[in-house]
Amino acid sequence: MSTRSRRSRSRMNNTLARHLTDDTIPSEGSFSAVQQLQVALNESHTGSKLPRGVRIVTEKDAKMLHKEIHALVRGLAKGVIKGKPPSLELPLRGGGNIVWDEENDLLLLGERTTIRSLGSIRTAKDVTRLVRVLEIVHELLEKDIHATKREVFYNDVKLFEDQRQSDNAIDDIAPLLGTNRESTHIVASAKGTVLGRLVLEDSGDRIDCTRLGTGGWSITPFLDRVEIIESDAEFLLIVEKDAAMLRLSEVKWWNRYPCILLTAKGSPDIASRIFARRLSKELRIPAFTLVDADPFGHYIHSVYLRGSKRLSYESPFLATPELRLLGVLGRDLDQYNIPKECRLRMTPQDIKRAKAVLKEPFVEQNPKWVADIQLMVKRKEKAEIQALSSHGFEFLAETYLPTKLETGDWI
Repeated sequence: MSTRSRRSRSRMNNTLARHLTDDTIPSEGSFSAVQQLQVALNESHTGSKLPRGVRIVTEKDAKMLHKEIHALVRGLAKGVIKGKPPSLELPLRGGGNIVWDEENDLLLLGERTTIRSLGSIRTAKDVTRLVRVLEIVHELLEKDIHATKREVFYNDVKLFEDQRQSDNAIDDIAPLLGTNRESTHIVASAKGTVLGRLVLEDSGDRIDCTRLGTGGWSITPFLDRVEIIESDAEFLLIVEKDAAMLRLSEVKWWNRYPCILLTAKGSPDIASRIFARRLSKELRIPAFTLVDADPFGHYIHSVYLRGSKRLSYESPFLATPELRLLGVLGRDLDQYNIPKECRLRMTPQDIKRAKAVLKEPFVEQNPKWVADIQLMVKRKEKAEIQALSSHGFEFLAETYLPTKLETGDWI
C-alpha cells in the first residue's frame, strides 16, 4: 500500500470519529473490507466462457466487417436473381429471447431469430432501412470515421421517418453482423463524466482526471481512441446523480479516499457503461454504485451490473458483473435517521418498477437485494441521495460513504 493510501486511511478514521459514536466507529484498518473484495475479485478473474444457446458477438475490425457486409448483400442479390424476395434473418431481440447467464452473471441474447422479407408489406420497409444502415456502416468503416445515431437518422430522413426507426435498425445491425455497436462506428451521444485518480489518453491528448476542476473529463463515444495510462485508485464509485457528483468533486474526495468517480447523470448511456466496465476490468478494482433509494435507482444499478434487455447481445461489452450496490439502500433511511419529511411517497410507477425488478431471476437469488426492495414496497417510502444532506452538506462525503466502505455494508 502506498504512503498516500495509508494517510488516506488515517484521515478517513479521524473524520468518522468526529461524526459517529464509539459503538459505530470502525476499527483501525477496517477499510480492508474493500481490499478483501479486491483480492476476491482478482482470484475469481477466470474469464469464463459464455454458455451455449446464446448469441455471441465479438469485436471485429473494418476488414472483417467489410467482408460480412459484402456477403450479406450478395446473399440478397442471389435471392433476387432466383426470383425470391430479398430477406434477412435477424436475431429476435424481444424479452422472450433473453437469457440470464448465471455463471457470468449477465443478461444475454438467445439464439432465436425472425425473418424480415422485402416481399412482405409488413416488413418491407424494415428490410429497406436495414440495408440502408448497412450501407452507412460500410461508408463509415471505409472512411474510418464515426457517426452518432442522430446523424444516421438525418442521413435519410425520408426513409427512416422517425429516429426510433433508424435506432431500431442500428440495434439490429450489430447482432446481425455478430459484433458490438462500437465496431460498426455508430455511436450514441455520451453524457457521462469522470474524475479522480486516473490518467488517460484521449486521441493523443494526455488527461489527468485529478486536475479538471469540478467538471471532470467528459466520456467520449469514441472510446476506441481512449487509453487508460495509469491509476492508483483502489475502487470505482458510480454515482447516479450529478448533484452528488458535484458534492464529492467540490471537496476533491479522491484525495482522501483513493478512487475514481463516474456519473452518467441518471440512466446510463452506452459509453458510460463501456467505460465503467473498462475501468473495473483493466484496473481490477472493486466497483460500487451510489443511487437513489428507490426502485428506479435499483434498476439503474442493475443496468450497469448485468446489462439491459434491449442491448442484451452487447452485455459482455457493457456490463460490470462485479458491481456492488453501496447505497442509498432502503434500510439506510432508518439506519442513518433520515427525517420523515425528507422521505418521499412511492408512486404507482415506483411500485410497478419494484415488482418488475423483484421478478428478475438475478434479483430473486440475492436475498439482501430482495429484502431491501421489499422493504421499500412495504413502507412505500423512497428518498433521493440528497436526503442525506439533512444531516449537513458534509454528511455524504465525510460520514455516509466512509462508513459504508469501512464496514462493507453493501449488496
